Amino acid sequence: MDTPPPLDSPARHPKLPPGFRPRRGLNWGVVGLMYTSYYLCRYNLTLANKAIADEFHFTKADMSSIISVQLFAYACGQIINGLLTDKLGGKRAMLIGAVGTVVMNLLFGAASFWGMLWLFVVLRGLDGYSQAFGSPGFIKINAAWFSQTERGTFAGIFGFMINLGRLGIFKLGPALLAGFTFLGMWQVPPLHWRWLFWIPAGVASLVAVVLALVVKDTPEEAGFHGVHKGESDHDDADIRGEITTVFKQIVTNRVVWIIAAAYSCTGAVRQSIDQWFPRYLQEVQHLDMKSTAFQITGFLIPFVASAGSLLSGYISDTVFQGRRAPVAAWVYGLEVGVILVAAQAHSTAAIVTSFIMISFTANATHSLLGPAAAMDIGGRKMAGFASGVIDSFQYFGAAIALKVLGWVLDATGWTYFFYYMVPFGIIGGFLMYSIAHRRSLKKGHTH
Repeated sequence: MDTPPPLDSPARHPKLPPGFRPRRGLNWGVVGLMYTSYYLCRYNLTLANKAIADEFHFTKADMSSIISVQLFAYACGQIINGLLTDKLGGKRAMLIGAVGTVVMNLLFGAASFWGMLWLFVVLRGLDGYSQAFGSPGFIKINAAWFSQTERGTFAGIFGFMINLGRLGIFKLGPALLAGFTFLGMWQVPPLHWRWLFWIPAGVASLVAVVLALVVKDTPEEAGFHGVHKGESDHDDADIRGEITTVFKQIVTNRVVWIIAAAYSCTGAVRQSIDQWFPRYLQEVQHLDMKSTAFQITGFLIPFVASAGSLLSGYISDTVFQGRRAPVAAWVYGLEVGVILVAAQAHSTAAIVTSFIMISFTANATHSLLGPAAAMDIGGRKMAGFASGVIDSFQYFGAAIALKVLGWVLDATGWTYFFYYMVPFGIIGGFLMYSIAHRRSLKKGHTH
């Protein structure tokens, strides 16, 4: 049965075998840390943006080219790698992606010795493709370990792990660029921006080794059988789907494309904030990265984004019994209001608050429509490709939106930065409202 059970149903609180929760926690924790390290290797460019542009005299459109190619490659990779993940398994996919992002980050840092725009673009594009193994792998593993009525909450935890990576790089990056004292004894001088790429690559390498040794793709591989017995997408012990079957089932589901279109709107807003807020604070508010206001922003954006992910996921699981669209529709509406208020802000406090609140709304829909909806649609056998298709549109939308935004910023400065994001919130809200009545996201089920 594809409709989630009622709130008071015993199916919502199945008796789990002894040792299952700790083993799932270990599995989830390592997988989460792996994905956190992916984000250390992804959001480092956000902090290096101004330093790279200043050193090599790149325009905002030039920097947008680096960002947009990475996002576009990531989007293409989500579709290809999502399909491959359903064949390979989530653990292998995450390890392949980890190797790729480590190598590309090391090379991107080394490319600083030549300073050629095309080389930065190519390397970041290859990194984007490599990182596209991460999300489908993460989601596929956890689709097997979590019940359908736990997935919204899990999606919030997924968002937390993403934001832990962002928080880590927002804390580490400014310290590397400004210098710091290690363990109160060793003074580390200010480092070149290339270290923002080399050190995260080292962290990701260590976590990948732990992942290879500890993580299991399914509860069955860890010795737990029949944990989610009775749920339609857990009945089949085989998690590896045939590529042609998976492709047909996902691409012919109309709801997948509605969610994907809405997710492109989420990506446009989320990446506009994430990729450009440090430079906005540096150029408009004239804040140094080590300033209190900048540090507070760098901490609260991922912290509040995590709260948005957790809250939206919990509400969709409990109040709406596993339905994601109604919650997402309301959040998009809130997002439009917040952005319009932000466009009127001028003081540093008001701008910081605006960035934080927009991040809250964007990440609430990000976790709902990416991991939660993908697991609902694909189950553990097709979750990789379902997430790949849906998540790809987040990055297709972001790639196009950020390239245009770069031109807008070069032509008009920061005047229309916030207004630029408003249409995306409106469109996303209407798309989610159109399927808010559905009880199931699977093909052919409306009640």
